[in-house]
Amino acid sequence: MGQIRAVLCGYYGKGNGGDEALLASLLQMLPADVTPLVLSGKPRETRDRYNVESCDRMAPVQVLQALRQSDVLIWGGGSLMQDATSAANPFYYGGLMGLAQQMGLKTIAWAQGIGPLKRRLTRSVARRVFAGCSAVSVRDRASAALLLDWEIPCWLAPDPVWALDSLPVKGLWDLPAPRVAVTLRSHPELTSARLDNLTRALIHFQKATQTCILLVPFQKSQDLAIAQSIHSHLPDSSHIIAPEDPRQLKGLFRGVEMAIGMRLHSLIMAAAAECRCFALSYDPKVSHLMEELAIPGWDLSQMPDDPNSICQTWLECYANGDGLAPAQIQSLVDRALIHRDLLNQVLVAN
Repeated sequence: MGQIRAVLCGYYGKGNGGDEALLASLLQMLPADVTPLVLSGKPRETRDRYNVESCDRMAPVQVLQALRQSDVLIWGGGSLMQDATSAANPFYYGGLMGLAQQMGLKTIAWAQGIGPLKRRLTRSVARRVFAGCSAVSVRDRASAALLLDWEIPCWLAPDPVWALDSLPVKGLWDLPAPRVAVTLRSHPELTSARLDNLTRALIHFQKATQTCILLVPFQKSQDLAIAQSIHSHLPDSSHIIAPEDPRQLKGLFRGVEMAIGMRLHSLIMAAAAECRCFALSYDPKVSHLMEELAIPGWDLSQMPDDPNSICQTWLECYANGDGLAPAQIQSLVDRALIHRDLLNQVLVAN
């Protein structure tokens, strides 16, 4: 095992496929001489899946002991420092980072997506914590611009999940082809009326294309009920599929022709597999990805009310849309490895 001990903190062990993919990417990119300990909502599950040490992220005594036994705290990645879904997030992560900094640990903010930060207090906490970091990397231009405004240096690179290794999904190729993946999540903007319109549009789309619809809940607590509802309207032509290993989740998109998604990492994984993508944005991070990669789609609040119009737009994307070119994908993968370069630079000099 390595001589450098690092505590990894993020939204890990909470059943969110995107955050698990970020953890898997971080573990994949860590230098060989680093021994990680992951703060997790489900430590046993994290230990078994990744073969790493883990402790309960909400157990103060365990967390304090982990910090005392470590050299570095790596905080990432994803939209952790934001107060849109919970005002508690900046205080949990900010408090943890501040404690680690007071204890003399190096702190790395890794692959961050900062904001939204709507409250003056949470913005102040964020600015203070990032300023105390040994190094910061971000995954989008808006986050980099905010840090620039705060006069905090950072590395900018695409989301590290672009570079995550993928694994095949058992049984996927036994399902009828062609396949279209759909990833929806609960959100106030996804009203019952909009979900009904999307469901009716999917029914029309499936009849027109004879595709197999794969309903992919990235976080079962938020997505599974929606997937089950849609499946009940397409019982013979849809399947609910939810690989637990994030590398298999990414590998799933190698077997689909098109992805219709709300989830940021579903769109990243699909685009990395050369899929045609159609985005339904509920958050600035999704809108930023749409803009950067020219992914067609709608903000949920501006989605058409007519299922036939929605279906026709999807049919156009399915028939005439293009996935990313292999050279563009390789460029994104190569640049995502900048997050690995940061880890090597900071940790090798530890």
